[in-house]
Amino acid sequence: MLYFDNAATTPVRPEVLEAMMPYLTRWFGNASSHHTMGEAAAEALTDARRRVARVLGMRAVDVVFTSGGTEANNLAVKGIAIAALQHRGARHLVTTPIEHESILESADYLARVHGFDVTRAPVDAFGRVTPDAVASALRDDTALVSIGYANNEVGTVQDIAAIAAATRARGIPFHVDAVQAAGWLSLSTAELGVDAISIAGHKLGAPKGTGALGVRGRIPLEPLMHGGGQERGRRSGTEDVAGAVALATALDLAEGERVEAAARVSRLRDAFIGRVLDLVPSAALTGDPVHRLPGTASFTFAGTSGEAVLLELERRGVVSSSGSACAAGSDEPSHVLVAMGIAPELAQTAVRFTFSHELREPLDAIADAISASVTAVRSGG
Repeated sequence: MLYFDNAATTPVRPEVLEAMMPYLTRWFGNASSHHTMGEAAAEALTDARRRVARVLGMRAVDVVFTSGGTEANNLAVKGIAIAALQHRGARHLVTTPIEHESILESADYLARVHGFDVTRAPVDAFGRVTPDAVASALRDDTALVSIGYANNEVGTVQDIAAIAAATRARGIPFHVDAVQAAGWLSLSTAELGVDAISIAGHKLGAPKGTGALGVRGRIPLEPLMHGGGQERGRRSGTEDVAGAVALATALDLAEGERVEAAARVSRLRDAFIGRVLDLVPSAALTGDPVHRLPGTASFTFAGTSGEAVLLELERRGVVSSSGSACAAGSDEPSHVLVAMGIAPELAQTAVRFTFSHELREPLDAIADAISASVTAVRSGG
């Protein structure tokens, strides 16, 4: 079976498993315990925090370990917005309509429970939001801007640095969901100019249930988890030391490979896109053709059902997806594609192929399998 659903999750890398194993077995102590076992766990946690912070271009104290990208996004959006409400009465949030559900649902929660006004800056047909659109949405009572670095469905990459210039000029915190960007694009918050950033380990070769939020110390953050005051009071609960070590190890490995892998995979992706568009009548690429993740190629196939094409592909030994794994099972068309102006019935024909750093061979055979699968669906089998 050929796996091309890496945007949904990746296998745990052997190096990551080896690095985390001692903290599941020999050094399994609670990092808050004041004995040898606890101190060994605490030391590993501190080292992991420093390593993650180094990639993010932040201080170690700015890193909060979480259970994944969804929790990191919830903590960023709710935590920063509620703190801004408490500190300065700010009750406005800016985002876009193509964000991951963890951002959109958090925004809906703030509107429903705390009376926030939410502005969703529009995107163009490629899924890009302009810095001017974000700047024009800012208000004196804006608590936070939260925008995805790269879209999880179509792979479109936003001009984060330009957007950050607009938010910085107004003194408004800017959070970036970098879950899909990690491993492909620079995560340096200094280069990007952002105040908070979310990542998830299982997109990078770490286990599911690992993640982190980097948030600058000057940004007030209201915790969502209350208890023993771990993570400097920002996320209570016994720390997952093995998970933190795994995340740091996976992030280090991905960062070391990033530049070479991005260039190599981009070339293979572009050749693949060209072949699919040549072979499949009425196939259309979704997302920005230039500003896109190296490992993402997504299409609509008019006259089909995306789910039916996926089943045909799996019969031919190819595994991919129709979009976000977090929305799997929904009968609704992709909110991302609809926001980009794609008709709902066409949006339901979408199929996404996402590649790993290890991709080294041309994908001609996969394009051929797509052509055969689409033909089978269009002909009724």
